[in-house]
Amino acid sequence: MYKLSIFLFCLFLTITTSVFAQDDDDEPLPPPHGHSQTKIGGAGGFTQNFLFLDFNPINQFLRNNNAAPFNQSPIVMLGGQGYGYILVLQNVRIGGIGASGSVTSKSLDGLGIERDVNLSVGYGGVTIDYVYPVMSRVDVTAGIVLGTGSMNIKMTRDDGSAKTWDGIWNPVNGFGSKQAIANYSSTLSGSFFMYQPNINVEVAVLRWLGLRVGVSYNGLAGGSWKVDDQYDLFGVPDNINGKGFMINGGIFLGTFIF
Repeated sequence: MYKLSIFLFCLFLTITTSVFAQDDDDEPLPPPHGHSQTKIGGAGGFTQNFLFLDFNPINQFLRNNNAAPFNQSPIVMLGGQGYGYILVLQNVRIGGIGASGSVTSKSLDGLGIERDVNLSVGYGGVTIDYVYPVMSRVDVTAGIVLGTGSMNIKMTRDDGSAKTWDGIWNPVNGFGSKQAIANYSSTLSGSFFMYQPNINVEVAVLRWLGLRVGVSYNGLAGGSWKVDDQYDLFGVPDNINGKGFMINGGIFLGTFIF
């Protein structure tokens, strides 16, 4: 996944350089005209984000419970976005966006007990952007995403033994068994109000193809937690959430005027 991200970033730089070089050879670029150029149309496409999450608060709980901590690498979040210019306000566009990603930690102790923890984060919401044309083919956008964010923590413990029909039903009937004691699975789900300010640079490679890179902050407020989507969970530390800075990228198809 990281190799793909590096490839896309290098592709962005290569295409951008070649586009400007072609403009210099074929025809002179017009002078920057800023907000005087009215943007129209819309686009949609694939987005990739790197979320720099603070894993330290949850890693403390993992270490205290014999589970492996997460490394500090950013979470790769894949998703999509679509937008259109509203025309009522010059160079303002609205749309929708969504993305998700996950990381997993695995540990195996001397008794053969495997403990896995999967942490996934996601968000979705409405986008509002103001687009400032810097020069031909290049725009700078400033905007915000408003919607909902989520964090799910799935914990599993497995002794590696074969699973049997009777063994699965024993915990429901109230009978203890080695399988019931050693094997365990539970999911903690948190939901939040999400706000995500962002700044991006967008390049129109062709009149129907555009690329984007930028930065944003994934902010979360409020929040409620449940266990296995059934029971309310109380006492979750405030610093366990999906907040963090992000590096954004995207490839879009649509209408690009230059």
